[in-house]
Amino acid sequence: MTSIESFIQSPAKLKQLYKRVLFVVSLSQIFGGAGLAAGVTVGALLAQEMLGTDAYAGIPSALITLGSAGAAFAVGRLSQRYGRRIGLSVGFAVGGLGAIGVIIAALTNHVMLLFIALFIYGAGTATNLQARYAGTDLASKKQRATAISTTMVMTTFGAVLGPNLVEKMGEVAVAIGVPALTGPFILSAVAFITAGLTLFLLLRPDPLEIAKKIATYAQETQSNNTEQPTHNHRGLIVGATVMVLTQIVMVAIMTMTPIHMKHHGHSLADVGLVIGFHVGFMYLPSLITGILVDKIGRTAMSIAAGIILLCAGLVASFASGDSMLVFIIALSLLGLGWNFGLISGTAQVVDATEPATRAKTQGKLDVLVALAGASGGALSGLVVANASFAILSLTGGLLSLALIPVVIWAKKG
Repeated sequence: MTSIESFIQSPAKLKQLYKRVLFVVSLSQIFGGAGLAAGVTVGALLAQEMLGTDAYAGIPSALITLGSAGAAFAVGRLSQRYGRRIGLSVGFAVGGLGAIGVIIAALTNHVMLLFIALFIYGAGTATNLQARYAGTDLASKKQRATAISTTMVMTTFGAVLGPNLVEKMGEVAVAIGVPALTGPFILSAVAFITAGLTLFLLLRPDPLEIAKKIATYAQETQSNNTEQPTHNHRGLIVGATVMVLTQIVMVAIMTMTPIHMKHHGHSLADVGLVIGFHVGFMYLPSLITGILVDKIGRTAMSIAAGIILLCAGLVASFASGDSMLVFIIALSLLGLGWNFGLISGTAQVVDATEPATRAKTQGKLDVLVALAGASGGALSGLVVANASFAILSLTGGLLSLALIPVVIWAKKG
């Protein structure tokens, strides 16, 4: 293996490795994005069909995000100890096994198995998000948000394609003798396992291991590098808060949109189209979001996230449920606000950590993000069942405004 000194003594070589890591992680994200489609698009519909009620339609989203919470912690620990390659590849493999479990549960009409499998499937979601950190391990502070956005934008290809394959995958499922709604989970199983294999085979040398060794070398030689790593607790709090609030709002509204659309007579293809726009706006704006975060600042982009999420909630709450255009606009804004919040929040977390503890800390914070999503998903069904989709959307939009005082507090500090 190439010595660490060779990377330190050759900035060009380190830059080449940084680009290679971004390429490999981005490649895995294409597959990982496709794996996200099932839980987002048909998870709630599958539960509704098996349970026969809307009141618990938010449970799949809650289980997926709870599973992703546990997986985020585990992947963070594995990555810290064994490197990003092992942590991420194991996480994707477990997510693929969960998708297979969902298929078996639907085939046997076993509700408890469905819940367990959805929980395990959440590992794929967590790993897909954790992968965004891998691209930042070798990036300078001015490159971090751009590195995050580079890996996230590659998720777009799979994440947008997946929901729009819902109907086709349903036909494939029926053709092989399993329920139509399990079709997207067949795609997820293949996609997650392929993503894991891509990282396991190609992510060498491991970026986090290289980053840790560079940091250790710099300390041992008393480097005069002005960009010494620091552990900024205020930055961690703010970054985590931005990600948590955007996740709650996004998951709550997104989870109940397919159910609300079905009640207004929209087809499964319509649902897939709307969710496709939503997921596209979650990831595709990353082409410029990272650059904006690096250029105009984390604070400004976090405030923009709150304002856009408010607009999404207002559009969803006051518009007619019969209009496809309204759903597309509302869910696109929802995805865009989440994108701004996740990238600006993640950049603040990376800024505030050092390589020696970075993956472990990132894993812990992603647990909070996943638990926030679980709460939003679980409560969304109950809110809609006892109030309305409009109340849910309006509440989510107003909650997003809490981002503004949080980031202003951080700026003053």
